[in-house]
Amino acid sequence: MPTDPIVKTEGAHDARRYGLAILAAIAALLLRHVLAPFFGENNPYHTVWPAVVFSAWYCGLGPSIVTTLISWVGVWYWFLPPTNSFTLQDPQTAISGMVGFLVFSGMIIALGESNRRSLAESHWARGQLRKAHDELELKVQERTAELNMAAESLRELSGRLQQMRDEERRLIARELHDSVGQLLAALSMNMAIVHQQSDKLDSKAARAISENAAIVEQISREIRTLSHLLHPPLLDAAGLASALRWYVDGFSERSKIKVDVDIPMEFGRLSGEMEIAIFRMVQECLTNIHRHSGGTSAVIRVHEEDHQVLVEIQDQGKGIPPEKQSELSASGRTGVGFRGMRERLRQLGGNLEIHSDTAGTLVSAILPLRDPAHGKAREPGAA
Repeated sequence: MPTDPIVKTEGAHDARRYGLAILAAIAALLLRHVLAPFFGENNPYHTVWPAVVFSAWYCGLGPSIVTTLISWVGVWYWFLPPTNSFTLQDPQTAISGMVGFLVFSGMIIALGESNRRSLAESHWARGQLRKAHDELELKVQERTAELNMAAESLRELSGRLQQMRDEERRLIARELHDSVGQLLAALSMNMAIVHQQSDKLDSKAARAISENAAIVEQISREIRTLSHLLHPPLLDAAGLASALRWYVDGFSERSKIKVDVDIPMEFGRLSGEMEIAIFRMVQECLTNIHRHSGGTSAVIRVHEEDHQVLVEIQDQGKGIPPEKQSELSASGRTGVGFRGMRERLRQLGGNLEIHSDTAGTLVSAILPLRDPAHGKAREPGAA
């Protein structure tokens, strides 16, 4: 039957402890023998006390008892007169000395054992504490990993929802243009035919026909504007620069806010995801400027630098209140608009920063430059 390795280890450890205790007793007796010319028959136990203390503190209960017994027998035989004999010249004095040695040795052994037990308990407590700490740290790491996975899944879901929303907007815009727009065009043509024969109607009916034609024309413009805002066709056909200029022209006309667009003429096409992200960012920022800034002018800058696209929207309004800026800086407390912008940019490897004071607000974004077809990095200015 194979021997348990743990039992073998414990047996080797016990043998080592008893061996040290025996060696301590022998060394103490040899030292007393060397010092015999100086001590004579006096102080026979002086050198064995350290051996008993050593065994009691470091070797354990059984080995310290062995050290005491070997020391007691060795002193009795070699150093109590008459030496080299177990007879006693002065039994009363010798026995009282031997009893005292055994009593004090027992006290030392008891103290040593108590100390060893306290150290063992302390070591066990530290081991348990370390084990609990390691288990807690492992659980924290596992929980952190789970939270990171959940956060990553949430970000991926958010990105997919953004893409689905953009695609839904594109489909709605196409339906408005192709379906509702065509119906309104047909209605407008029919009303034009009726309007040509308005001389056969009374004045009230003729006026109603003219008003209806104007209403249809207004509805057509509103549908066309709504369709373009949902997904501007210029963004797909001509790129970001043309779409932004078209949008800014309409925004300035509606809001009476002067907006300058600074985009280099050689600015090339970006990936579809990056163009729609920048376009939505500009939309959101201009909407906030119109609603909250109180300013009458703004600047939009888009340019390429060091294989990155830099976007800045700056106004000269009253700025964002400090408490609102704190909310915008705090994780998870940003408004829906800013949170949407940040998530869009994060999906593309970019980031968003907001700086605001009483002189106005600057919203800036940096995105890595990518090829529009394959999402790979491309050279600046490449179309």
